[in-house]
Amino acid sequence: QLADHRRIIELEKRASQKANASEKLRSELENRVAELEEENFYWKQQADQLRDLPLEDVAWHLGLDKADKGENRWKGLGQVININDSKWYDFTAEKGGGGAIDLVMHVSGCNFRSSVAWLHDRFGSEGMLRATRAYTQTQATKIVAEEPAHMFVPPKKDDEKWQAVQNYLTQTRGLPENFLTALRSNGWLYADNQQNAVFTMRQLPKEAPSLKTETTGAFLRGTRGEDNSFMGYALGTKRTLGWFYFDLGGKPTDELQKVVICKSPIDALSCAALSVSAHSGMTPTRTMFLAVDSPKSLPLDFLKDIPAVTVACDNDDAGRSMGQAIKELLPQTTIARPKTTDWNTELLEYSRLESTGRPLSEKKRNRGVEY
Repeated sequence: QLADHRRIIELEKRASQKANASEKLRSELENRVAELEEENFYWKQQADQLRDLPLEDVAWHLGLDKADKGENRWKGLGQVININDSKWYDFTAEKGGGGAIDLVMHVSGCNFRSSVAWLHDRFGSEGMLRATRAYTQTQATKIVAEEPAHMFVPPKKDDEKWQAVQNYLTQTRGLPENFLTALRSNGWLYADNQQNAVFTMRQLPKEAPSLKTETTGAFLRGTRGEDNSFMGYALGTKRTLGWFYFDLGGKPTDELQKVVICKSPIDALSCAALSVSAHSGMTPTRTMFLAVDSPKSLPLDFLKDIPAVTVACDNDDAGRSMGQAIKELLPQTTIARPKTTDWNTELLEYSRLESTGRPLSEKKRNRGVEY
């Protein structure tokens, strides 16, 4: 009986130890479940809130543009991304995801914290918090404070590739060589190591035309091979803070009298070349040629005080819509359209007619609308 009693006491002791261990394990499991529930709440809240920050706006600020084909497709620098509500899919990389932060990380190749800082830089505190709602405002703000400011880093210049780029721009696109030389001497056009033409985007001058302005981005145009369609904005470009532009006519010290808005840098150069041809030399008044491809990036504060604004848009539905949208914002606007599809095609056609030796009057009759 004494032995049995001791055995029973030992068994009860072991059972008590097991019970204590089980209670400890149960407590640990409960804590882990609570942690998982918090994490689940975080990601659910994040997914819900990401829908409030339209991915189309995020894609546009990332340098992508609406594709001509495909209702929800966006393209730029070789990427073709389909956007459907809060989901996206990159056909080129064969990879998809969801939400603004995920899209920024994919396109920019940055990490989570950098993407939060990028959203703050482009959309401000409110937009950034909409995309990071699962974080507290303090946590998200702390990330922004700790992450370095997003500075645009221009593509590296490669002078050995310049001749090939110049050949493309003069021979294939018909642009005057002296225009390219002037742009290159100012650092507003150069070749990168991939043989892309790099058109730099700068802040607009606030005072004197010669005022030094900050480079905020760049537009790339591929020139290698036949039928090269590679084009888009360099990573980090701030589309609402800088533009490709140059002035012609009058004197450098003259006050700006006119701005001609074109869709792309090449169209701006084409319009300028046609203007010089029409006047048999430089335009008599100081004129700025400005590349703007969307009303969202229109520098309204700068343009509202310009006496004359001309929108030289493409001869298609998109061009007509853009011209009308800008005219509603700037009443002093006039709209000019080429007879061909765009102004570079118009320049090439004009050059072809000029080379045939036809009378000037006949050549002018075959040109697009005068601006």
